[in-house]
Amino acid sequence: MKQVFSKIRDIWAAKDIRSKLIFTAFILLLYRLGSAIPVPYVNSTVFEEFNTVYGGTVLDYLNVLSGSALAQATLFALSISPYITAQIVFQLLTVAIDKLQRMSKEEDGKKKIAQYTRVLTIVLAVVTSFAYFQILKSNGWLARDDFFAALVIIACFTAGSSIIMWLGEKINESGIGNGISMILFANIVSGLPSMLATFVNNVFNTTYWTQPSFTNILTLVCSILAPVVLVVMICFIVFVTNSERRIPIQYAKRVVGRKMYGGQNTNLPIKLNMTGVMPIIFASSIVSLPATIITLCGVTKNDTGFWATVLKIFDTSSILYIVIYMVLIVAFAYFYIMISFDPVEVSNNLKRNGGTVQGIRPGAPTADYIKKILNRVTLIGALFLIVIAGLPMILNAVAAAFDVTSLSGLAFGGSSLLIVVGVALETYRDIEAQMSMRHYKGFLQ
Repeated sequence: MKQVFSKIRDIWAAKDIRSKLIFTAFILLLYRLGSAIPVPYVNSTVFEEFNTVYGGTVLDYLNVLSGSALAQATLFALSISPYITAQIVFQLLTVAIDKLQRMSKEEDGKKKIAQYTRVLTIVLAVVTSFAYFQILKSNGWLARDDFFAALVIIACFTAGSSIIMWLGEKINESGIGNGISMILFANIVSGLPSMLATFVNNVFNTTYWTQPSFTNILTLVCSILAPVVLVVMICFIVFVTNSERRIPIQYAKRVVGRKMYGGQNTNLPIKLNMTGVMPIIFASSIVSLPATIITLCGVTKNDTGFWATVLKIFDTSSILYIVIYMVLIVAFAYFYIMISFDPVEVSNNLKRNGGTVQGIRPGAPTADYIKKILNRVTLIGALFLIVIAGLPMILNAVAAAFDVTSLSGLAFGGSSLLIVVGVALETYRDIEAQMSMRHYKGFLQ
């Protein structure tokens, strides 16, 4: 603990790092203030009714990522979702289109792709704003829904998304960490106090102690064990995130002019969870799509009929939803690795630099060897994501089966926790790197 406070003191003593931390905190404060500004013509009842109508759909997940701003229909209701979607689209297009791939390797090309991403973000924000306006209108959550009101609401949502994109880029330029990741971090952390307050209220609720029914006992046990499980999951995420499979690499000696290069042993690190939270985001978006479409058509959980039954089947507490969700996590983990890591390119780079994997011939055998290890590591990482994302969903299903309403909303807790821990580790490494640059000694020291 003494070392922790000492490191915090050293970080705060560095003027440039202190300025970046203050700037980042100021930007996040502005963002949270924008998340509390209501959009005109929206009724105050939208927050109480949102979770009842759209719980278990992709809107529920987007609400988590927005820090409950979506459920309150505030200025920043769309959060960073349009910007993230635009980045994912261009990341996939860069792999599929050779011209974009060549542009991504040049400095001017990167700037053009960034500009295209901003334009696509605004387009997606307009489309999403119009869809959200239709949701507000269909549920009767608007004080007026004429053309002028629609224009104002869509413009506010689109402007809010553009401001968020600008705030994230400002953090990248003058702050600490990745701007989008920091905004995601702030959104998710903002919901922790209310969640912890729910658990504390359950523990000290005299009704659960004086009326020992099965539901009350289950609520008490889950509320008491929840903080313990949270700490264990954080430790597990940190351990797996920092774990890696190291492939030993040996470089041959070569003479360039009068100098000799190579002749050293190193390793090629492959992260155990190289995909991060992306498979969870993709899988949750796909598996929640049926429930979202059905809900947008006006069907709710309280209705009866075929489509209401389908809606209940694709609820986050259903077994089918959880099974499909876990299968898609594994599938998207391999898909994301396939588009982000090329064993053939790594093998060619090693061959050009005189590096070889010990016991493996250069070229195609090296690529096959790296691919085999990558497939195994990806499977372990996918199973890790299943545990992290699936455990809260199973708890949520148990709570729904026994009508423990006070513990509902745990479905996306694992993915949110993974994002929070990942951003915290990334920011810590960024600060650590900047601190280490300040401790290099001069030539005469």
